[in-house]
Amino acid sequence: MKIGVPAEVKNNENRVALTPAGVDRLVNEGHRVLVQAGAGLGSHLDDDAYRAAGAEIVATAEDAWGAADLLLKVKEPIEQEYGFLRDDLTLFTYLHLAADRPLTTALMEAGTTAVAYETVQLPDRSLPLLTPMSEIAGRLSVTMGANALLRSHGGRGVLLGGIAGTPRAKTVVIGGGVAGEHAAANALGLGSTVTVIDISLPRLRELEQRYGGALETRASSRYVIAEELASADLVVGSVLIPGAAAPKLVTDDMVAGMKPGSVLVDIAIDQGGCFEGSRPTTHDDPTFAVHDSIYYCVANMPGAVPETATRALTNATLPYVSAIAGKGWDRAAADDAALAKGLNVRAGSITLPAVAEAHGLDAA
Repeated sequence: MKIGVPAEVKNNENRVALTPAGVDRLVNEGHRVLVQAGAGLGSHLDDDAYRAAGAEIVATAEDAWGAADLLLKVKEPIEQEYGFLRDDLTLFTYLHLAADRPLTTALMEAGTTAVAYETVQLPDRSLPLLTPMSEIAGRLSVTMGANALLRSHGGRGVLLGGIAGTPRAKTVVIGGGVAGEHAAANALGLGSTVTVIDISLPRLRELEQRYGGALETRASSRYVIAEELASADLVVGSVLIPGAAAPKLVTDDMVAGMKPGSVLVDIAIDQGGCFEGSRPTTHDDPTFAVHDSIYYCVANMPGAVPETATRALTNATLPYVSAIAGKGWDRAAADDAALAKGLNVRAGSITLPAVAEAHGLDAA
């Protein structure tokens, strides 16, 4: 099979979908891998490293897309890439279609087989291709939030851990999944007091046991979220419903009652965001004000640490890429129910009910 790896074009997206190590495996399995020139430079992976692994370096995105049977990306195609979509192409990338009607329409009109990393789901309901990026986003959310809290950046001017004789800042994490746990762990490591809010009592018990009572847990409700936000310095929203639009758990009225200069980081922004006032931002212009608080809503947070993120992504995706390349989509999906759940659009129809519901359409 011919596998294309174009350079990413989203703002400050320096990740690439495949490392030279991944190329080496696929080439040795008998496939051709076409990598756009310079695609890996943002992750400190140069063209010579890809050539040495057996890749063919092609000059343009059109070359990488046009020759490919299977196209690997990191982020969803943006408007300038819609023209590359076609009906004999399998696209494997993060898609987040529930929050992106234009891309959903483009994929349907092109007839592309579109498989989303974030909806590949194991029997235990875990998301193996989203997990590494959730881990990174969770850790980054506290780093970026702490930075936004600096007075010079418009924040409240507090240090998360304080120092002797001063109060610690309070971090509230809404959603105790992979990203939420990593956010909580990072905030604890910086000395912040931490409260995790989640709808699942078994998950809250698990977190309490794991962290030995170092963090506080609360059962999620509108009342509890509003109560915790009133005293929060940093809020991390990490709510996820696989494939579906994120629920709006933080309302505008709640934010109006928060401390001036408090910071809210919306990890769920790829799925539409879990704060009422959220809108996607970029690494170039990451924050905006809502009332007297600051929102950080960068839609590709792991792109800030591409060397780590690219390697972590390939580690997770490569077995699935190998299966699709070796068997073709139909057989690979038939052999692996987890991979089959990654299919979002095919032959002009939406196949994932959560995406169809988000757009008021019918699923095939």
